[in-house]
Amino acid sequence: MSDLVTFVHLTDLHVGDPNVQDDHLHSDTNTTLAAILADVKKLVPQPKFIVASGDLTNRGDEASYETLKAIFAEAELTMPVLFALGNHDKREGFYPAMLGKTDHAMAPYDHAQVIDGIHIITLDSSAPNKVGGSFEPGQLEWLKSELDNHADLPKLLVMHHAPALDDNPQMEWESLSIADTESLRQAVEGKNVIGILSGHIHYDRVSNWYGIPVVVGIGQHAATDVLWLHEGLRGYEGASFAIGTLRPSGLTITFAPLRKDPKEIMSFRFADFAEMLKKYEASLVAAE
Repeated sequence: MSDLVTFVHLTDLHVGDPNVQDDHLHSDTNTTLAAILADVKKLVPQPKFIVASGDLTNRGDEASYETLKAIFAEAELTMPVLFALGNHDKREGFYPAMLGKTDHAMAPYDHAQVIDGIHIITLDSSAPNKVGGSFEPGQLEWLKSELDNHADLPKLLVMHHAPALDDNPQMEWESLSIADTESLRQAVEGKNVIGILSGHIHYDRVSNWYGIPVVVGIGQHAATDVLWLHEGLRGYEGASFAIGTLRPSGLTITFAPLRKDPKEIMSFRFADFAEMLKKYEASLVAAE
């Protein structure tokens, strides 16, 4: 691994088939995703990879995945994109459209890859016809085996449902099940897991889960009103993606909101920063 590796975390893309009316799709997610990918192309340095942590489409139908694939193709990205599945996704639509596979037998979409010295492990936490997340038989055994591979490399876990933060059964709809959360905790204990990237709840949240950063993003469909969570769920227009940077000191996450007609209130170039800082500090002395 180089001294600094940058990647992008997308989540909750909720792409839809433009030819089908979908009353459960509350914003123009296709246009939003295209705009976010355009912003990703402006990043310097360019990210080494992109992860999309589930709810790739809103209905899970094959046509929506074809639309998703077309949006990424039109963006002409140069880095690999790794997909996870969420509760809005359907394996019977994902496998043929995205992977050209018809022999998947509805198996969970678990996969792993090493990119630039980071071992990225992607888990399918989607449970057919359920909102909350869980693992199917064999998934944790696969995870444990994968965690033993590339033992010297830092490991980044990607799954749509973040682990549960406490044992409140009423909140299982927003996370991995409590039982599977505990099994996951045991599986990753002592392993070099640098972070878990998730989505599902549509607001930015970073948690310290037994020493592991768990990063949840708003995504590209709607932004949950966190000031109203004591009442229920309310969504506003809003979208963002996250920029991850792995340094020798650890993982940094920066959230990048999608800007609509931004009004610039100040700017300066780094080439002019030293002189600007000198003048500013001189003004502080003069004000004393």
